[in-house]
Amino acid sequence: MDRFTVSLDEDLLAQFDQYSQRRGYSNRSEAVRDILRQTLEAERLGEAGDGDCIACLSYIYNHHERELSRRLTQVSHAHHDLTHTTLHVHLDHDNCMEVVVLQGQTAAVRQFADAVTAETGVRHGSLHAVPVERQVSEDHHHHDHPGHDFPHVHHRPKT
Repeated sequence: MDRFTVSLDEDLLAQFDQYSQRRGYSNRSEAVRDILRQTLEAERLGEAGDGDCIACLSYIYNHHERELSRRLTQVSHAHHDLTHTTLHVHLDHDNCMEVVVLQGQTAAVRQFADAVTAETGVRHGSLHAVPVERQVSEDHHHHDHPGHDFPHVHHRPKT
């Protein structure tokens, strides 16, 4: 590991130390590394949508909203290739939360998230995406499908 020195005024350092303590970091270096990773990931995800990502889209909606469940289902089916799994939670009589785990081209994931959160009746929506490198292994095939010759794909988070 390389070391470097950072100069901060007292107020900013105090705020940073409070942030680090609230988040449970045992030292400043761990906090700085995480902040740098988050910043670099956000920058990579902001670049023209190139590359792949894994993502979690969470949103809250009123299930009584006219036709909303049908519209959300249509959006999901139109992007079925991105979806790994969906968790549906009933929050109260009116509201539900869904959490969707996505994987694919960053631009397509963003498009899906925007389509969902733009629906009338979706109250809160948040997309958390992490850029990944796609690795295809031609010599490692799915064992569950004897006789099928298709590659196994791994997605490794970029560091």
